[in-house]
Amino acid sequence: MKTTTSVTTSKKVLKSLTAAVLGVTLSLGAVSSFAAEINNRLIRFGYGLSEDSKQGESVKFFIEEMKRLSDGKFKVKGFANASLGNEMQMQNALIGGAQEMMMGATSSLVGIDKRFGIWDLPFLFDKPEVADKVYDGKVGQELLDGLQAQGLVGLVYWENGFRDLTNSKRPIEKMSDMDGVKLRVMQNPMYLDLFNSMGANAIPMAFSELFTALETGAVDGQENPYTTIQSSKFYEVQKYMSLTHHVYSPWVMLISKSFWDKLSDDEKAIVKQAAVTSRDYERKLSREQAAESLAFLKQHMQVNDVPPAELDKMRAKAKVVVDAQAKELGEDLVKQLFTAIDEAKQQVN
Repeated sequence: MKTTTSVTTSKKVLKSLTAAVLGVTLSLGAVSSFAAEINNRLIRFGYGLSEDSKQGESVKFFIEEMKRLSDGKFKVKGFANASLGNEMQMQNALIGGAQEMMMGATSSLVGIDKRFGIWDLPFLFDKPEVADKVYDGKVGQELLDGLQAQGLVGLVYWENGFRDLTNSKRPIEKMSDMDGVKLRVMQNPMYLDLFNSMGANAIPMAFSELFTALETGAVDGQENPYTTIQSSKFYEVQKYMSLTHHVYSPWVMLISKSFWDKLSDDEKAIVKQAAVTSRDYERKLSREQAAESLAFLKQHMQVNDVPPAELDKMRAKAKVVVDAQAKELGEDLVKQLFTAIDEAKQQVN
């Protein structure tokens, strides 16, 4: 059942997006005019979070957009809670043509294209609006384009949000408080290096296994955005949340290339338009829900800020990781990323 917060926020976002949707009606009409040539398509769309999460709400929005733009010929079915498998399994299913679409963390693509590791570099962004411009710009698009050689088509980036730490042992008020904390991290070597360097015992684990691991004490803590912490009910098995904002985390919408290649140009145009519209919807929903989730979590957990001096110590550790990763990911790519961030900051500020 949907939470009141989720329903209220979704309605607000839908209302605020109405004008924007009307603004593109004419261009969409050009696509819709070809609806008679659009084939009936069944698309299985897998994702990791619950139907009531911001991810689930935004998948529903995408499904409705696909239905609207195709005059009902594109039938997208959402599969929540990793019911089609974890992100690695779904990626393989897309590559093999056994599944059509998915939403997943960019970090799970590192095994396919190591360059996606740049999005996990710590302390990159201070504002989500800066991240938007970088993801939607040249660097972000070049990485999406590169996936086609691996059997995937990258459509758009959604927002997961700033990641913060939770655990069941103690507040993380200084970096040394992480010593010995068994911290679940995404299956990405960079996260292992980062948190191990800060003193934690970093343990890679699929998201679908995380709640049980926290509940049984197999791990002490984890790091995720506010909305994920709330929607996944981690507050039931975690006492402390520390606001580190150490990484700004995106999701990426993927479609199977073998399926994509079967689509006509008009069908591809529909998918692209629905993807972009859902991206804008999801980002706005994400930011509104983040504020609401933080307020909720403060009622259920002990929440603390991290003093600036301690954050500086974390950034110093992070710089070592960034410098090491630059050699692995490509120094030219990392340089392009930081140039794009500087340009985006000038536009936003």
